[in-house]
Amino acid sequence: MRVPAEMTSTAMLFERNDALVVEAFRRGEFDYLEGVGEVPEANFFRAIAGKKILEKLAATYPTPLQKHDVPLWVYIASDISMRFHGEHHFAAFPYVVRTGGMVEAFGPEMGHKVTHPETGDVTLVCTGFNDKNDYDRETPCDQDYLRKMARKTDADDLQSWFNRDVVGIFKQHHALDSEGIFIGDATYLFVPDNSNYEDSSRLLFDEHDHPVESKNVTAQQRARCQWRRCYKLVTLIHTNRAGEFFLYAGVEVTAGKNHESPILYRLVEQFVAAHGKGVMKRLILDRGFLDGPAIGRCKQEWGIDVLIPAKSNMDIFEDVVGLAKAGRLSFQPWVRPAPDAKPIPVHRPESIRKREEARQRTLAKRKMEAQATAESPDLSKIVIRSEVTVVRDVKTFSTCPVAVNVIVNREVYGDGHHEYWVLLDTAPVVHAAQSRQDYMLRTAIEERHRQLKCFSDLEAFTSRAFSLVVHQVVFVLLTYSLMQWFLLRIGRKELNPRTRTRTLELLRPSITVIVIYYQNYVAYLSPLQHQELVLTLDERARKKILAKTRRLRRNLAQQLQHPRAP
Repeated sequence: MRVPAEMTSTAMLFERNDALVVEAFRRGEFDYLEGVGEVPEANFFRAIAGKKILEKLAATYPTPLQKHDVPLWVYIASDISMRFHGEHHFAAFPYVVRTGGMVEAFGPEMGHKVTHPETGDVTLVCTGFNDKNDYDRETPCDQDYLRKMARKTDADDLQSWFNRDVVGIFKQHHALDSEGIFIGDATYLFVPDNSNYEDSSRLLFDEHDHPVESKNVTAQQRARCQWRRCYKLVTLIHTNRAGEFFLYAGVEVTAGKNHESPILYRLVEQFVAAHGKGVMKRLILDRGFLDGPAIGRCKQEWGIDVLIPAKSNMDIFEDVVGLAKAGRLSFQPWVRPAPDAKPIPVHRPESIRKREEARQRTLAKRKMEAQATAESPDLSKIVIRSEVTVVRDVKTFSTCPVAVNVIVNREVYGDGHHEYWVLLDTAPVVHAAQSRQDYMLRTAIEERHRQLKCFSDLEAFTSRAFSLVVHQVVFVLLTYSLMQWFLLRIGRKELNPRTRTRTLELLRPSITVIVIYYQNYVAYLSPLQHQELVLTLDERARKKILAKTRRLRRNLAQQLQHPRAP
């Protein structure tokens, strides 16, 4: 079964049309049939292939090769499949293909299950895209091809492809929210202390993984520090005000010693050049990106309003805090918005309602008892009230060419003392509380980094070559962003904040379906639907299907004659 020439350049797409395929089956016509479990990966690939996202990714990919025996879309899909399963060792690709849903998503022309003639195990047989293999293919492409292709791709070209073409594809599919909220951030990617990690840096970090200058720490502080080798990842992340999704819109991997601020603003400039003005409207940053001229350029040249904290040693900070301490500012209380409560079922049996009321009374009683018996708390560390106000059109940020609005935040502690922190906003501020609420989106980025590092092994690099380090980061972020888009598209945005493993568990199916292929169409039937269909066929159609079934079974039995040694 050879792949048609046209399929070597475009994805193998099957449009679901149950009525058309069933009608053809009743006439005794079908191409292939198999029973599959509806796994999340298969649905994910159908979504990105059906919307031609996979095809567009392949059309713009910065390939280092002049000739391709394997289509680029197969290479990209294979790489995404590995990251989907949290795998980065290319040697794991055959196992990912066997257990995942990529082959299932693209139908029997990509591959199908057979029995290994030596071991009796169920494996795959894949037609492939050339005649260069001595053994029967058990994967769509060879794992070594994936590794070599990734290593040869230039790191700068790959990052530019992501920042320009990938984000442009998201824009085409209306994945960018109209409010235009973006968050800039940087994080360290730690690697073993091996100097062969290309373009890495060896820095001194404290116990909180913050870099420190060795000459600026005491001997006692030095005892709690350690030298670590690292890269730095600078990113632009797109979200909406409700934080319902997080799409990576800019990425650059660099040596850990390089400062993140000029890199971030360069990413912003590249974003505007590639996608136009008015797409990015609000940029939320950490104080590490304080740069007056760059903030002014964002506002004046690109129409981007920047929200960023001030440092305590800045004149603008001292000025507004001085006004607050002198009683010249009017503060309003600020309350952190409560998370959305879980909906209560319309039909709630009386027994359940009474049981929940009793549980709440018990919890309240235990809480009061615990407070009565607890030791006296340290009131100097307990915030009892948060307050906020705004000072408009302040010009004492001397290096910034535009006036800023200053949101002054006051935290009142149990012992009566106050602490202040300040936000600078180039946007008009109607309600100071809203600006503070917007800034809370930036802290959510720390959770994204934690998830990617802990559950997608973002920094578990399997190679010391810089091109493969960048390749792993780019494809992890690409897969993460595509998954965010997919969950929004299927109406499951509540899964976006969850970890990769938890999301897949919640999407895991509980049924198996019979898939019937006919021309470029496919039908999904339950086992009972398929059985009813077969039992109601007329005699002529039944004989045609029987003959085709026997022919397919003989072909499958003969396809895996020269497998690799198990």
